[in-house]
Formats: sequence, C-alpha cells, structure tokens
Amino acid sequence: MTKVLSGIQPTGRFHWGNYFGAIRQYIALQQNEQAFYFIADLHALTTIRDPAELRQLSVDAALDLVALGLDPQHAALFLQSDVPEVAELTWLLMTVTPMGLLEKCHAYKDKVSKGLPADAGLFTYPVLMAADILLYDSDIVPVGQDQVQHLEVTRDVAQKFNNMYGEVFVLPSARVLDDTAKVPGTDGEKMSKSYGNTIDLFLAEKPLRKKIMAIKTDSTPVEAPKDPEKCNLYTLYKLFASAEQQSALAARYRAGGMGYGDAKQALFELARDYFAAARERREKLAADPATIHDILRDGAQRARTIGKAVLDRARHACGLSRRHG
Repeated sequence: MTKVLSGIQPTGRFHWGNYFGAIRQYIALQQNEQAFYFIADLHALTTIRDPAELRQLSVDAALDLVALGLDPQHAALFLQSDVPEVAELTWLLMTVTPMGLLEKCHAYKDKVSKGLPADAGLFTYPVLMAADILLYDSDIVPVGQDQVQHLEVTRDVAQKFNNMYGEVFVLPSARVLDDTAKVPGTDGEKMSKSYGNTIDLFLAEKPLRKKIMAIKTDSTPVEAPKDPEKCNLYTLYKLFASAEQQSALAARYRAGGMGYGDAKQALFELARDYFAAARERREKLAADPATIHDILRDGAQRARTIGKAVLDRARHACGLSRRHG
C-alpha cells in the first residue's frame, strides 16, 4: 500500500490558509492510502523558545486536525518528538549531506539575505525533514509548490546514501497540492501568520465576525457595480460557497447597490456554519484530554514500528550494530 506522509509545524493556531491550502487535502488522502501525519514540534524549536507554549500549540494542532476530520483509524497522528528514531536517522543522513546542498535551501538563504540570525537548526533542518520522510518508507509526500525543493533535497540525500551503502531508502515523490484555492489574508496579501493577517479556524462567533468585518476592501461606492473577480472578499467567499451561491453574490456585485458590508456578512455566515460541526467536535475533544493523548501515543507506536525497521536497515548498511529492543 502506498504510504503518504506529511508534517505540520505547531507555530500557531491553524487558519483558513492552512485548511484550504493543505489540511483538507491531507485528510482526503487518508481514505485511500496508508497515511502518517505528525506535529513537527522538533522543527518548531527553531522559532518557539517558550516550552509551555510549544506543548500547548502541539496539543492544539492535534485537536484541530482530529476535529477537522483526520481519522486515527485511517491515519497515524503523532508528535515528531515521540519518535526518537528520527533524530538518530538525521545524524546518519548528515554524514553524507553536502554543505553546498544546504546552503542553497531557501529558508536559510532568506534569513541570511535579510540579515537575520540563522542557527544550525535552521541550516540543517532540511536533513531532519529528509529523515522525517525516509524513516517511514514514504512513497508520496503532499507539498505546496514552495516546498518541492525540500523533496528534491530528500531525494538527493537518499540517493547519496543509497549509492554509498546500498539500496536502503525508498525514494519519495512529491504530490503537489492543488494551489487553486488562493487564500488572501485580511489585508489582501497571502494569508500567513508571519503577516499577521490570518483568520483562525475555530474563532468564536463574535471575534470571527470582527475579523471578517475588518477585511480590507477598496473605496468603490455602494451604488457602483463591482468586479467580484478582483475582490479578495469574494475570493474568500468562494472557498465556502456552492456554485449557486457564488453566482448569486457575483450578480449582486455586478448589479451595483450592494456594499462590502453585505458581502462580509454573507461570508461570516457561511464560514461560521462551515466549521460549526468541527468546532463542536473540537470542544468535546478538548474537554477530554486523555483521548487526544491516547491518539498521539497510539500514532507514535504505529510510526515507530516502521521507523525502527528502517533505522535498523540504515544502521546496518553503514556499519553500525543493529538495534536491540
């Protein structure tokens, strides 16, 4: 069976961009594949220095994913740090990874170009990412277009290890996620935590409405016709709306006589209802912490069963003793 793997960093609460850009597609993949999804808390250490915050965000991420439809019966959900084999495999891969390969990786280059401090964790995190992928004999890794480079690095490192020590690792393929769901933020730029323009998935009704009413629009008068395809508000509306609802609102835009406040109210009502069932599931899960911890523990056990075998294979290939226990 094809193995699918993906990791999500717990660097903040999930927002509309996370869901429509990636999470809903991850959840769809769990139905027909053997899926492994992890909360990348080791990666998050490069940006989050508050231990209590990291622990809480990691639990929040797991709660969100299960509430949104990740089914622990179909997919293993676990904390990256609960699979210690990934750290050892990272070191084995580091010993064959050229420095020049890491120097070309865009996350490191971007920080350096902006004059920001870059630590060894940021510089080497593509190797940890490669270990995440290779440890489970992953066949498919769903990624956004901007993450394809990470898969290329993983394949390069795996091929170098295989050429040196024999056929140890499965070479994964990228499955580029559908990026047609462009998700603008409240300021019109791409929705991103780094821009401070996000709308969180599980906001309560009042703060959700406040966020939506604050979405930036142009100064076209109420009575004037408007082009819906040039409006970020309408772009967001389409994420939630049926084809009929989209056509109806587009017609109101073009006819004139409709202010942006009406469109914002329509978006608020759809978004509130769209996540209502997931919000209710999340509240129930949060009220019973043992359930989510059981899910994470069981997911880690399933992941380690595969990970131990792959690590043992890699250890033996490069001359280390096989692991025991």
